[in-house]
Amino acid sequence: MRYWVGIDLGSTTTKAVVLDGNEEVLGRGITNSRSNYDVACQVALNEAIVNARFALIATEVDGAKSNGDSSSEVVGDLERGFRREQYLSQLEILEKTFEGLVERVDAAAGDASRRILGAMREEAPAMFSKTATRKSDFFRDLAGGRYAELAEIEALERGAPFEVLVGLFDKAILTVENTPLPDDGFGTHIAQALQALGGLSAAIREAVVRVAAIELEEVSSVGTGYGRQRLPFAKEQIRSEILCHGLGAHAMFEKTRTVLDIGGQDTKAIQVDGDGIVTSFQMNDRCAAGCGRYLGYIADEMNLGLHQLGPMARQSNRPTRINSTCTVFAGAELRERLSLGEKREDILAGLHRAIVLRAMSLLARSGGVSEEFTFTGGVAKNPAAVDALKKLVQQNYGDIHLNISPDSIYTGALGAALFARRDAKKEAA
Repeated sequence: MRYWVGIDLGSTTTKAVVLDGNEEVLGRGITNSRSNYDVACQVALNEAIVNARFALIATEVDGAKSNGDSSSEVVGDLERGFRREQYLSQLEILEKTFEGLVERVDAAAGDASRRILGAMREEAPAMFSKTATRKSDFFRDLAGGRYAELAEIEALERGAPFEVLVGLFDKAILTVENTPLPDDGFGTHIAQALQALGGLSAAIREAVVRVAAIELEEVSSVGTGYGRQRLPFAKEQIRSEILCHGLGAHAMFEKTRTVLDIGGQDTKAIQVDGDGIVTSFQMNDRCAAGCGRYLGYIADEMNLGLHQLGPMARQSNRPTRINSTCTVFAGAELRERLSLGEKREDILAGLHRAIVLRAMSLLARSGGVSEEFTFTGGVAKNPAAVDALKKLVQQNYGDIHLNISPDSIYTGALGAALFARRDAKKEAA
């Protein structure tokens, strides 16, 4: 099966989308961006290929189901088993990396780290059980959070040096992140997942094996994003993120005429025509004020998860008026307001409104908001940001239809993949 690839190297995450010859999405993948851009691209692409294979598995299983098998449950069980084996594979790399580091620290820290990693390996099956909930699918987040919890226990109960243990993890995780998984990882992990599952019919097992054996051929690729100049692509394979977000948003919602993308490092207001071609744009490319990075900084200051900010802000009854969204001064202003007794939810509601106000200024300079309006980027998943945007757009432009896709974070990668497919069509013509 032939496919075309779009890679969006963002400041915080790297996204990949693979398309078939009909410009239909086969799969999507995401990973956290890292210093080794080659590996970040490869991991995101591998995740997109895994996603594509599971989509194919779902189709095959649906056709082969028997004995009352539910295709959605079977695929869910298989994917959890696959992710468990993938996690264990990365944990093994982490353990090997630790062994090369613990020789330089005292014996107590070395023994403590081995106990922690051993416990994490034993906990893996429960982490990927049907009833378990995971806040992230990134190995750094999953392993890092649990490692820190177990390191605290080691420090309290056995007097292990907590700072040394955390330092070991910070060094080792870089090696894990920059070690690509083997090319045969899908076949190996899905076989292990199949083996662990009982009660599946022979038809379903054969269907999964067939999909695992399908050869996928990459035809061409295009890269974009904040870090596009550092992508391991030829110059002719690079496209502006403005062009890619415009085309990607149009592909998701064909009536799109205005696009707002709030990513980790910048905000883009884009106007497109009926073919998804950019006609005008504005972008804040000077600093990360009012972007995802800013929200991440606020989350750290409040000791909250990034996913908690929006829901907490929506609890506000009296939003605070925020004068600045400067990341440099955010911490000081936040602490001052908290010391004055202002509620966290009111401060967060005010921050979200301030962020959207900056975006509204860009929209106005790019040409305003037209039917239909599409909101993309990671911040589009933040309900408080969406609420603030809807309210301000209605106040300034009236009743405008707002599109938000569950896959909005992949908009740039989708646009890049479409450029890859269309370039191939031109060369073949």
